[in-house]
Amino acid sequence: MATLFTAFICMGCVIIGNLDLITPTVTMFFLLCYSGVNLSCFLLDLLDAPSWRPRWKFHHWSFSLLGASLCIVIMFLISWSFTVVSLALASLIYYYVSIKGKAGDWGDGFKSAYFQLALRSLRSLGANQVHPKNWYPIPLIFCRPWGKLPENVPCHPKLADFANCMKKKGRGMSIFINILDGDYHERAEDAKAACKQLDTYINYKNCEGVAEIVVAPNMTEGFRGVVQTMGLGNLKPNIVVMRYPEIWRRENLKEIPGRFVGIINDCIVANKAVVIVKGLDEWPNEYQRQYGTIDLYWIVRDGGLMLLLSQLLLTKESFESCKIQVFCIAEEDTDAEGLKADVKKFLYDLRMQAEVFVIAIKSWDVQPENGSQPDESKEAFTAAQKRVADYLAEIKETAKKEGTPLMADGKPVIVNEQLVEKFLYTTLKLNSTILRYSRMAAVVLVSLPPPPVSHPAYCYMEYMDLLVDNLPRLLM
Repeated sequence: MATLFTAFICMGCVIIGNLDLITPTVTMFFLLCYSGVNLSCFLLDLLDAPSWRPRWKFHHWSFSLLGASLCIVIMFLISWSFTVVSLALASLIYYYVSIKGKAGDWGDGFKSAYFQLALRSLRSLGANQVHPKNWYPIPLIFCRPWGKLPENVPCHPKLADFANCMKKKGRGMSIFINILDGDYHERAEDAKAACKQLDTYINYKNCEGVAEIVVAPNMTEGFRGVVQTMGLGNLKPNIVVMRYPEIWRRENLKEIPGRFVGIINDCIVANKAVVIVKGLDEWPNEYQRQYGTIDLYWIVRDGGLMLLLSQLLLTKESFESCKIQVFCIAEEDTDAEGLKADVKKFLYDLRMQAEVFVIAIKSWDVQPENGSQPDESKEAFTAAQKRVADYLAEIKETAKKEGTPLMADGKPVIVNEQLVEKFLYTTLKLNSTILRYSRMAAVVLVSLPPPPVSHPAYCYMEYMDLLVDNLPRLLM
């Protein structure tokens, strides 16, 4: 390419046949070359690059800056039009070499500048808590699938699409993490190959993010290490995003409940937000326009994360035609009008437009009356009741035989059957409410219930399955 370009210039000069026109062109190239060398010396000296060791002991960065400036000034004095064309041509060549050029034994002064700028920015951020007005979502996308993906597919194809929905105008950083089970020394090469494959996936999906592969004895230990150490200072992931394990009962994956609940509890301890996506297979890409509403079921104060996610969804082309609806769940004796006015004022202060509804529900302790629930919800509830009863009877029988305390997932548990029934009724009512008001919504957002202390993970998965039943696309 360089040889052809030089030949083209030489032939052009011969055809012109006028040395007075050729001279400024040659001069421009020489001056541009000198200014480039001086600029590189200036950057490397100013940034204290460890590889920069000039033999000229009287060197100073100011000389290089002065030399580069003089070259550019002389170029403009000779001919401003030739200068503009030369600079544009040099920029194109630099861009082409940076994209297509082969790796050489030289460095890049601009890369050193980016590195120093990143370090200074990181130090200026400090380690103090970020003010809510300056808060940006930095999602940690957990790629470990609940089940199997096709070969050479490192992550669910729609996870990157969802990660882009959590960024305004696509700006922001996502960290895609996967965990390989095994010994680090044995699987180091596998980890490198997996990281390269995951990085290719991220670039293919046009998602601003980085790929990380961690080798650990098991998924639980690996995730626990990741959630504690990933990131630097305030540039740590603050939201953990993962897919809901819809296949766990269908494929009888008995280890999933313990791992799933463990991840949520680890995030709570590490003060990370959690977003769980149900119905990821149906998540739209950027070209699939959605209509209808984005419905939020506000049960507990979550710091405004659901409201923020709904606003970020509206900035995407696929959801820009939707409207936001906020459903506040309250008990029957609550002042509905007062609550509605408070929520409207809160949304107005946040400069958010949304329609507000207050849904009054009887006390959570009251068993639902016959006919008050959709048929599909009642069927799912009855099936969940039976499975939970069978599971509790099984672990009680095991504990009785072995003469040990009640154990589940390798830990002692305390089972209050009345409380288990209460949780099942609660999730039934919430599921029925969502089906009644939001069956046709583009996407539903609901507060994620934290795992009850000392409850078996199996019971929590039953609560969650009952909550998400018959809802095609749900964010928790």
